[in-house]
Amino acid sequence: MLTCAFCGEEIMLEEDMKTHLLLSHMENASRCSLCSLSGVSYDELSFHISSAHPETQLGAQGPPHITPPAGRSAAANTQSHKTPPSCWAQDSCDTDAEATHCSDTIDCHKQDITSKSRASSTGETATATIQSPRRRQKAVALSNKDNKGFKYEHSKAKQKRLCSKREEELFSCPMCPQVCNSCEMLQEHVELHLQEQHSSGGSAQEACSPAMTSPSALRLSGEKRFECPLCSVVCMDSSSLQEHVELHLEHGAAVNSAAAAHSPGSDQRLARELQREDEARQEREDFKKLQKQFGLDGGGGYSRQMERSMEKAVARGLLGPAEFHCKRAEMMESLASGLDDGRTRTQGVLRALSEYYQTEARDCVHVWLSADTDHFCSSAGDTGWGCGYRNIQMLLSSLHTIDAYAPLLQEKAVPSIPRVQSMIEEAWKEGLDPHGASHFNQRLQGTRAWIGATEIYALLTSLGISARIIDFHRPTGPDNSHPQLFDWVKQYFQSSRSGRLPPRLIQTSMPPLYLQHQGHSRSIVGLEQRRNGSLSLLLLDPASPASDTRRLLSRDTLPTALKQLRKPPRNLKHTQYQLVAVQGGLSAEEKQRRIVGSRTLCAERIP
Repeated sequence: MLTCAFCGEEIMLEEDMKTHLLLSHMENASRCSLCSLSGVSYDELSFHISSAHPETQLGAQGPPHITPPAGRSAAANTQSHKTPPSCWAQDSCDTDAEATHCSDTIDCHKQDITSKSRASSTGETATATIQSPRRRQKAVALSNKDNKGFKYEHSKAKQKRLCSKREEELFSCPMCPQVCNSCEMLQEHVELHLQEQHSSGGSAQEACSPAMTSPSALRLSGEKRFECPLCSVVCMDSSSLQEHVELHLEHGAAVNSAAAAHSPGSDQRLARELQREDEARQEREDFKKLQKQFGLDGGGGYSRQMERSMEKAVARGLLGPAEFHCKRAEMMESLASGLDDGRTRTQGVLRALSEYYQTEARDCVHVWLSADTDHFCSSAGDTGWGCGYRNIQMLLSSLHTIDAYAPLLQEKAVPSIPRVQSMIEEAWKEGLDPHGASHFNQRLQGTRAWIGATEIYALLTSLGISARIIDFHRPTGPDNSHPQLFDWVKQYFQSSRSGRLPPRLIQTSMPPLYLQHQGHSRSIVGLEQRRNGSLSLLLLDPASPASDTRRLLSRDTLPTALKQLRKPPRNLKHTQYQLVAVQGGLSAEEKQRRIVGSRTLCAERIP
């Protein structure tokens, strides 16, 4: 164990002692451990100890020779002595001045003290200039004692006390290797440590700098180690260590996210996610288009569309303001009554056809006609969506002329489109076709919703009229034709027993057939059979304007207008067709069974 001759610190290795001498006594101001002299150079301090304290050389064992680092004088190389630790105040100091000196040597900071040491051949003692007057006086007194020369016995006794082993209780500093002999001195010493830490604050990165926290520097400074558990960096305090570790964690999270973003499956996951988003967006757009197409976009119903049409006519100058208000009042009155105003109705079509086939069309072997049916065409209030309602009006106009069905009808005249919507809603409330009702959210009035075969079935059943839905779900002939549909229509009209005319023309009492296909619906009011056996349907189309239909009422224009009604198999090439056929009335029990059966409504499929 090596002991520093200037401060009394005990150091294990010689290399550490050299480092201690360089940092504490050569680069910094040196001080004497036996008196209050400080602020002198290494050579001056060595000379002072040899001249002012000769008793330190009289020990039984000589001090070990310590070679200072290169660059120092030869005098310094020969003047290293082992002295007791300077904080043993009671053994090394007999006077108050010496005790004060011992407490001063515990201070780890450099004091603002300037000293000068002069030696003479006559053995003059060194004099020191100290900042404190009291210390200056005590130092002078101590120097005077040395100059006068104490007795050899006194010096020997003092040296014995300096080198004697301590038996009192010692107090070690928790922040450096310093050892003190009293609690008060240790407290003052620790407070100096705390003041130094408080004044030397810095950033977290500076506190965690590897250069400032190297093991050798920590050993010399005596500070507590706060080592990072993730790397070799040692921080000055716990807060700096916490910030340093948080930087580690943030960097690790960033690296993990970057690695996940560039993983082999990340591109595929991103592509799938983008595809799902695109599909969802396309689905929403398609759904909006379907809502608009089927009149479920909240754009208003029959009356609102009629008003907009009249407003456009006024804007174009086709309708005057007075006439606009007059027509609007008539429309509101008709809607309030629930009956059709008859503006789109053409009567007498079947009578005109019956007269024509009696005298003309000799190439037809047989002709079957339904009961008398009026034609209803679309108006400005239902253009683009009202074909199903117009076909219901045609069917109801025929049922009014048939004695078996007239008593079952609620209205004594053909209802308007808003009234038909209300009648279908009432059928849903009775429990008919709950699946179809949920599709329309239980509401048709005030909308432009399309209707089809199931809504016709629900309406007729609610009126107590038996109906069937026949589904021709796929073509059964060449070129996507449906010959079985034509055969079924022929059997339908042949089932009538009320034929009163010759076999060439058969005027039946059968109601017309409702014909539905994708995007449109029409009414079958007759069937032609030619000499070659081919069949043609006679269809009334709501899309045909009233002016074209009225041409059937004139003998001169009827042959030409009839071409619009005649549809051979080559003209019906849709993939799927549905028919709604009326077949008698229903009793209360049968109606209830039909209501229960409509919960899982199924059509008759052919083939």
